[in-house]
Amino acid sequence: MSKRKSGLNVHGILLLDKRLGVSSNQALQEVRRLLNANKAGHTGSLDPLATGLLPLCFGEATKVSTLMLDHNKRYQVTVKLGVMTDTGDAEGQIIAEMPIPVLSEQILHDCMQHFLGDIEQVPPMYSALKHQGKKLYELAREGKTVDRPARRIHIFSLKLLTFTADQLMLDVACSKGTYIRSLAEDMGHYLGSCGTVTALRRIESGPFSIQQAITLPELQEMGSAQVIDKLLPIDLPLADIPMVNLSPEQSICIKQGQQISYAAPKLGSVRIYCQNAFLGLGELLINGKLAPKKIFNLDNHILG
Repeated sequence: MSKRKSGLNVHGILLLDKRLGVSSNQALQEVRRLLNANKAGHTGSLDPLATGLLPLCFGEATKVSTLMLDHNKRYQVTVKLGVMTDTGDAEGQIIAEMPIPVLSEQILHDCMQHFLGDIEQVPPMYSALKHQGKKLYELAREGKTVDRPARRIHIFSLKLLTFTADQLMLDVACSKGTYIRSLAEDMGHYLGSCGTVTALRRIESGPFSIQQAITLPELQEMGSAQVIDKLLPIDLPLADIPMVNLSPEQSICIKQGQQISYAAPKLGSVRIYCQNAFLGLGELLINGKLAPKKIFNLDNHILG
């Protein structure tokens, strides 16, 4: 007989301002213990070196975490020029040092323009991508390097905040799958030198911003009810998906996994509600049916 979970069925999204020096999973488990939540997950790792916005999903909200991975992101990053490390950031071992040419605002402006829009980027070896079933960072720790195909990413904006003779501070808005460490290295090479990340802070992820986030010490000062009050609704990151409202009779069929007749002007994914209560995600089909895709079990649970 499986052991019954002793925690709470808490459902919602919490926006954490992750502190320096901890992994995303460590930060997640710290908050999970505060909530005494049975189920939890995060939406896109931040390296221990990185700080900032880390959306955490609890309970049924973990069902939307994969969709949140597709969100565009925005970062503030500090790049040290003239130095290259094996990890692409200050936590790694220095593997190259190069002189830095004299920089000017015009040179840096041209550099920013070069990396705007669709670009090809080779993922770093120190990443969680897999090669023949093994994570790249595991191979890297064994001293191995494998070929990684370049991937197309998109840089929406790239702004120079400040610069010195050997350091750049940038504001980067980018698509999913962008590695800021690789961007820093590529920019260093473009400038005729090399570069590595010394500080990184995520300030936006999809519809969420760092201004909405809360730190662990702030959470620790709260009571459990106050922490639960910080949870955001599960459907909040799904606002771009069209919604449909069903009758109670229709919602029973959908909850049971059945398709129902539903006339709609457009096909595709929809958010499903019954009397303004979120039920889950469905698909409007060409045959005039609404099919359930992900139905959320939110009855008699603690909701954000």
